[in-house]
Amino acid sequence: MPYPEYFVAPMREELTQLGVEELRTAEAVDVALARKGTTLVVVNSVCGCAAGKARPSIAMALGHEIKPDFLTTVFAGADIEATDRARSYFTGYPPSSPSVALLQDGQLVYIMERRQIEGQSAELIARQLMAAFDQYCAPAHDRA
Repeated sequence: MPYPEYFVAPMREELTQLGVEELRTAEAVDVALARKGTTLVVVNSVCGCAAGKARPSIAMALGHEIKPDFLTTVFAGADIEATDRARSYFTGYPPSSPSVALLQDGQLVYIMERRQIEGQSAELIARQLMAAFDQYCAPAHDRA
């Protein structure tokens, strides 16, 4: 049974106020991940490491000059079908919440799983995300 909306709404807002697009249905996930370019997918969660590390690190990383073309999120435990569909794009990785994935033209190129989030500071996570943005989101001539 999904978490009640009144419970998750403030956690959703932490990302949407940054301009991150919520994907609340499986169809919305498919449409978003079919776009050409780089897409960040944040699997949001109610857990403490999402609150203290994942969401703050996303906010920090989005201050970087190089960012993905599209910023999206699904909420594990609330938007179950959307989360399952998003995870289906993360081939070879088990379900993990929170997690942060980067797709390029719909193909997974980077993922940070919960186990990589739990033991690190938000600042270190943000630096790792910014390095992934530099690697995968910069124009090709800047990556050479």
